[in-house]
Amino acid sequence: MKFWDSSALVPLLVKEKETRYCLKTLSDDQEMLVWCLSKVEVISALCRRLRDKAFGEEEFQKAKGHLNDLIERAYEVQAIEKVRARALRLLEVHPIRAPDACQLAAVLVATQEEPHRLAMVCFDQNLKNAALKEGFIVNP
Repeated sequence: MKFWDSSALVPLLVKEKETRYCLKTLSDDQEMLVWCLSKVEVISALCRRLRDKAFGEEEFQKAKGHLNDLIERAYEVQAIEKVRARALRLLEVHPIRAPDACQLAAVLVATQEEPHRLAMVCFDQNLKNAALKEGFIVNP
């Protein structure tokens, strides 16, 4: 099982340079762990692409359907209070934004602050740097 940041979920839904890597990684290990609000972040990314005309309504709906399938199969970190507390600490320690702090806090909560227990799949450079400093293996 790996923790999948929203930046790694998007390439599973739309063609990006990381798509091949993500598909292979998921094929090798189909157990996914995600933050319970990742779906909001991913829908935001898809809506941005739709508004920018990077793809059409049909592709948008197809990507949303695929996202729903992925989320239904995934395990979700839902401990909002614990994630919030850790995210607040992470914001003071790392140069990351709130959504990234929540993603990192979620995986810290899931591993009970033992980053060696779980690898992360992530393509957001700031989040990746923070995760590495916290002791996670990223994109193994």
